[in-house]
Amino acid sequence: MRQYQRLLLIIDQTLHQSPAMLRAAALAKVCGAALHLCAFVEPPPRNHLWEEVTDEAASQRYLQRYREWLLDEAGRLRSQGLEVTTEVVWTTQPLLDMLQYVEEFQPDMLIKDVTLEPVLKRVFVTPLDCHLLRECPVPVHLVNQVRHGLPRRVVAAVDPSNPQTLICGLNDKIIQTANALALQCDAPLHLLYAYDLTPAFNGDAPLAGGSWGSNFMDELREALHAAFVTLADQYGVPPERRHFIMGLPVNVIREFVEEYLADVVVMGTVHRVGIDRLLGSTTERALYSVPGSILAVKPPSHQ
Repeated sequence: MRQYQRLLLIIDQTLHQSPAMLRAAALAKVCGAALHLCAFVEPPPRNHLWEEVTDEAASQRYLQRYREWLLDEAGRLRSQGLEVTTEVVWTTQPLLDMLQYVEEFQPDMLIKDVTLEPVLKRVFVTPLDCHLLRECPVPVHLVNQVRHGLPRRVVAAVDPSNPQTLICGLNDKIIQTANALALQCDAPLHLLYAYDLTPAFNGDAPLAGGSWGSNFMDELREALHAAFVTLADQYGVPPERRHFIMGLPVNVIREFVEEYLADVVVMGTVHRVGIDRLLGSTTERALYSVPGSILAVKPPSHQ
């Protein structure tokens, strides 16, 4: 059975063969999936503040540039044996229009290049990519760079200690998605758990000093490792592909990707409210720090 049958690629507005396009074409080819290229085109910046009336003819000329480029790319991809369709969407609300498009098109995966936003801007405005991670109902594959069009090493990043991920089945979804992708690409699957003992120093936890603190930390680590081993055993991940590493999750994932040359990290996203939403999830923070690409999935109940 094919893992993916309909892939939606949101093309880069700079109109070049981007990393996401290379990844989308490679996945479509190996899966035998239909590939749909869609350009969400925003109005160009106005030259003068007093230009309030939209020139329809000028807008159509602007859109025609995208249509022609997409047709050329579709022809190139079809010559490689791919089934490709295209569409250009004029938008003044990219996020809303993308989400509506996904609801109607129902792809198995949305693929898009990571839009690198300045750090200062991200402090005040939530980037489009982060909104997609939070709100898109289908798996979102955000591509930063590609060493290989087709992934050669896939990593499932899990957290078996988090009650929230256990209750909603997110860890299982992450591993199942990563394993299916790895099998489709004939790539090895690695399981990574970046555990952070820092929270143990908060609240009423024993202080990290003396034998009492040392014993507590050892017992906590053993408990976390046992949970990780149980999860790895459940999915038959061989010992040499199990990675239990202490440290801040984003730092650990970044260093792991660089050391093992991982092509895709499959991570989970859950609904957040309040200060957690403002701070962003580990997946969102990893988006701008981890080389390669991220495939984000939601718990089964949110698909």
